[in-house]
Amino acid sequence: MQSGPDSVGLTDAQLQLLATRKIFFGHQSVGMNILQGVRDLMTRDPRLQLNIVRNADPARVSGPALVESGIGKNLDPASKLNDFVAALDRGMGARAAIAVCKLCYVDVTPATDVQQLFDLYRRRVDDVRGRHPGITIVHVTLPLTADEPVLKALAKRALGRATGRDLNIKRNHYNRLLRDGYGASDVIFDLAAAESTRLDGSRTCFRAGNETIDTLSPEFTSDGGHLNELGRRIAAHAFVVALGRASERVGAETAASLH
Repeated sequence: MQSGPDSVGLTDAQLQLLATRKIFFGHQSVGMNILQGVRDLMTRDPRLQLNIVRNADPARVSGPALVESGIGKNLDPASKLNDFVAALDRGMGARAAIAVCKLCYVDVTPATDVQQLFDLYRRRVDDVRGRHPGITIVHVTLPLTADEPVLKALAKRALGRATGRDLNIKRNHYNRLLRDGYGASDVIFDLAAAESTRLDGSRTCFRAGNETIDTLSPEFTSDGGHLNELGRRIAAHAFVVALGRASERVGAETAASLH
């Protein structure tokens, strides 16, 4: 098994199983960075073979594939969650499929009530599970932004505007709810953890009272929010590993249902 930012970190058997799955990935913005990172990984680790197809209607894509599509609008997480459920309602065309819905860092604003946002996400997940019990959901933590310069933060504070730290605190709180709610039972693609963990294993973070707040590592971004070449491969690595874990879970659940 190979590992590191230029390889996948899954066994040959896990990768072969993953290549047999139908996956729907609904996203915006950073999702495109992650997908390019998957393509980068496929050139560096030829064991990884995924058929990436852009289509908002996964049922129209025949055979195993990583079907991806933009969903909803940035700054409107409800529209993304609704589009995600609608895409799955149109059908996956597979008995045992995987679905992933990623929100964006811009979906958290000064007005965001984190608990309400998580409750909405949980209701949409329950909707999918109730209507499509054959679909395995992979949950995604909210992506982060890099810590902004002190002077910029002070200027925002003086103008009564939310700082990057204020918004990252909210993103971290949402991610904690997601991990607490699903970490013990489901597969989580912990994008925030991947973004905040440097290659040497140290974390980029700051303290807010008694809390440690993770931030996007500056070497993984060129604009403070989107992922550069290194950052997208780091995120893609975590994405593929999560898909591999979900693929194994789908196989085990399918086998159990046949007995």
